[in-house]
Amino acid sequence: MTLDWTHFTPWASAAGGALIGLAAAMLVLLNGRIAGISGIVGGLLVPRGGDIGWRLAFVGGLLVAPVAMSFYEVNPRIDAGFGTLALAGVLVGIGTRYGSGCTSGHGVCGLSRLSPRSLVATVAFMAAGVATVFIVRHLV
Repeated sequence: MTLDWTHFTPWASAAGGALIGLAAAMLVLLNGRIAGISGIVGGLLVPRGGDIGWRLAFVGGLLVAPVAMSFYEVNPRIDAGFGTLALAGVLVGIGTRYGSGCTSGHGVCGLSRLSPRSLVATVAFMAAGVATVFIVRHLV
């Protein structure tokens, strides 16, 4: 295995991780809410009074960020077709229901709160990801 040094971006990755951590910390400290995307979007599907504004702002930020990045010289490449991406999305959605949360809720917020349940969920997410990449790239 070799490392692609032309696409190795430790500083940008560290800055992005710090921004995600800062946003998650601000949401829990200022709003008392966990920054789990599946829970935030799920709350929009069954809205409660006074709870919609911050959820819309959060999801809006998620949708605006890629558009803002399109103004920079960032050219992401996805080596999959629409069907594969749709199937992957459905499987991730099923996994978030079984795991009672998504990678952001468990991996970012749960681990920082030292939640044993989040540790087990994050290990399961990571193991499934590693197994999937191995199977798709080496066995299929």
